[in-house]
Order: sequence, then structure tokens, then C-alpha cells
Amino acid sequence: MATQTEPTSSPPRASGWRGLFLRLHFYAGVLVGPFVLIAALTGVLYAATPQMESWIYSDQLRAPVGLNQASLADQVKAAQAAHPGGDLVAVRPAPEPGDTTRVLFTEDGLGESERRAVFVDPATAQVRGDLVAYGSSGALPLRTTLDQLHRTLLLGEPGRLYSELAASWLWVVALGGLVLWVSRRRTRRAEKAESARGKTVRRHGSVGLWVLLGALFLSATGLTWSAYAGENVSALRESLGWATPALKVTGGDEHAGHAGHGEAPTPAPARPESVDAMLASARAAGIDAASVEIGLPAKPGAPWQVAEVERGWPTQVDTVAVDGTTGQILGEVRFADYPLMAKLARWGIDAHMGVLFGWPNQIALLLLGAGLVTMVVLGYRMWWQRRPTRATGLTFGRPIPRGQWRKAPPALVAGLVVLAAAIGWFVPLFGISLLAFLVIDLLLGLRSRRRSQPESTDVTV
Repeated sequence: MATQTEPTSSPPRASGWRGLFLRLHFYAGVLVGPFVLIAALTGVLYAATPQMESWIYSDQLRAPVGLNQASLADQVKAAQAAHPGGDLVAVRPAPEPGDTTRVLFTEDGLGESERRAVFVDPATAQVRGDLVAYGSSGALPLRTTLDQLHRTLLLGEPGRLYSELAASWLWVVALGGLVLWVSRRRTRRAEKAESARGKTVRRHGSVGLWVLLGALFLSATGLTWSAYAGENVSALRESLGWATPALKVTGGDEHAGHAGHGEAPTPAPARPESVDAMLASARAAGIDAASVEIGLPAKPGAPWQVAEVERGWPTQVDTVAVDGTTGQILGEVRFADYPLMAKLARWGIDAHMGVLFGWPNQIALLLLGAGLVTMVVLGYRMWWQRRPTRATGLTFGRPIPRGQWRKAPPALVAGLVVLAAAIGWFVPLFGISLLAFLVIDLLLGLRSRRRSQPESTDVTV
């Protein structure tokens, strides 16, 4: 005799292609939501660091404005006297009155891309302190910590997988949500009443619509410096001629004429006293940004490099190579001559970091981060509201039923498979995680199907 069971609540049925997108969006949001949430929160903190650094490190970054200014050579000598154990590698003159000059050293014990920055008062040549600076942006310890928290959760290279996973799936969640938002607007007009969960769905979709373009932008720019997809992006740009041009030195082999007349004399190492002359030669060659870095030669006889490091708008990142003996310009790279895609990559990365347009850029990132956090929280609230009403304990909502791909048009399924395979190859972490999800989901489906089948018994007569 059959036993009648009380009906339980079930998720709404979806038909055709919408069910396929609904299931993909649901699982992508549930599984990747924590990564997006952490990336958004740490990104919001990072966007606010310029003002925080100006306040925290004001003693090192600021100095009283003086009527006279010491030469760069004297400032470098003062830094060397205060830090005799390091190797001098670069100088960043004070960009504005009231700023300090940074004299940069390498030393044992520093990490990759880290340098010791000694801050010198340009008026008095007195040292005001030293800090570890990171990367070409010259990030100080606070910003470096927040940057590593955002990129790696302070776990090093293994931690980069978290941020790459978030960037790899963010665009999938965003575009899938757009498709569902459009389809739901068509059906909402026929609804007479809206449930509590319906209101959450509507708010989730509205917030997602507002942050859509920003989410796609963060995903695309974040992948450019990710561990695995970033390599493919760099290779693609190189093959298409979109890479950032490298500085090429011509006419700098001053000892070429000694061939056949014995060995050329060993070039003398660069003298820090020449830093003023090298800057003057670069200024005459059109390096006119307020913020520049004067790089000492990596080896005796090699040219000096003077590079603009102004990442705001308009972008100034021109670089010239200067002969340390004659002051002659031996090579140059101008931002105006960058390929369009190289310019877009530069602008995209700087906007992602919040430095392209100054404080308006920071405010936009703060609002975008807040929107992403709100969207993720509302998404999990929707999941909670779909839980069975008679359940006890910690029970979440049921997933979208399996088999949605069978109800979708075959051409759509085939197209999505081909597209997923291509993107998975180019963005490996997305492909691996998607494949892992499909395998786990298949195994869970097989186990559920076996449990639902009645056990057969042999009857003998």
C-alpha cells in the first residue's frame, strides 16, 4: 500500500534555456561568493590607502618648504651616510614643494620587488626616516600589506589562486545574472504579489545591474596580472603586437672602436654625484613629469634610466636612457607611441588600483566594492530564504534541479560547451574549477538516483 507523504516546498520550475542559466548562476554564486566577498572587502580597503599613508607616514613623506634646495647629489650622500649597508639603485626627487626625496637601496633580507626607501628633506638634506617600498608604485608598508591581502590573503603564491578564482568567475556570475534579470522582468509584470524572497531577488538583481560594468572591468583587469591567465594574456598581447614597448639603447657602445687594438678599458662605475646631470639631460629630452625615478646603471658602462612614474591622468610614463659620461640620450620610449591595447592595459590596471583619476577613481571603487558586497550578501540571503519551511537546524535552500540542460535548445548547449572549453583553456583556473564542479555534481546525481530507486528482492516460489 502506498504511503501518502506531505508535500514539501520546492524551488520554482524553470523551462528552456532559463533553467540552464539559473542553475549555473546559482552554483557559481554559492561557490565563488566567498572569494568575491573577500576580494571586494580587501579592494575597498586598498582603495583608501593613499590618504591613510599620507597621514600615517607624514613624518617621512612631508618636510617644511625651504627657500633653498640642496642638490640631489647632496641628498643622496646624506642617505648613503644614514644607510651605509645598502646598494644605491635609484632616486625619486621630491615631486612637489613640501615633499621629501626618496633615495632607494637594495639590501639583504628584502623580498622580491622590495627596496629600502630613505626619505630626505630637499631643503636641508637631512634624513627624515626610512621605510620599505614595494614595486614600481613605491607602495609603503600599509599599502603593501593591503595589496598582498587583496591579491594573496598574505599566503604568498598559493594565495593568488583565491583572487584569480574570484576574477575568473566574476564575469560569469555577472553576465548570467544579467540574462536572468532580463528574463525575470518579462515575467514580473504578470505577478500580482511579491513574496519576501521575491523582494530579495529583485534587490539582488538591481544591485547586480548597477555594478555589472564595474564587475566586468575588475574581472578583466584582475586577470591581466593573475598567475595563470595572466601568462596567457601576456602571450596573446605579445603575439598581436600589443605588448608594452621595451626601452632599446642605441649608440651606447663607446668602446666598439677598440676592436683589434687590445682589450677595452673597464668602464668606471656610475658616480652618484652625476644624478643632477642625468636628470637635467632627461628634462631636456622631454621628461617633464613631476614624479620621476632616476635609475642608476645595473653595471659599469650601462646607461642611466630616467622614467616618469606619474600614473594619474594624463598618464606620464615616458622613459629615456642617458649616457653616464656625455649625457647623450641613447634611447627612449614614449607613452604616445604605445599600441592602443598597451595604453588600455596601462589605464585599466591604474584604474583598478584607484590611481588613474585620483579621488574620483577611489570613490568609484569604494561604491563598486560596496555594491559587490551587498550583491553577495543578498545572494546568500536568497539561498537561506529558499530553505524548507519545516526544516530544523541549519538548513539552506535547495539547489536548482538537475537536468536543466535537457530542456535547453541543443544549439545553445553545444555553443556553451564550446565557449566554456575555449575560455577554460585561456583561463585555466576557471576551466579546472568548472570541470571539478561538473564531476562532483555528476557523482552526487548518481548517488541520489541510486538512493531513490527501490531495492529489488528475489521471490522464490
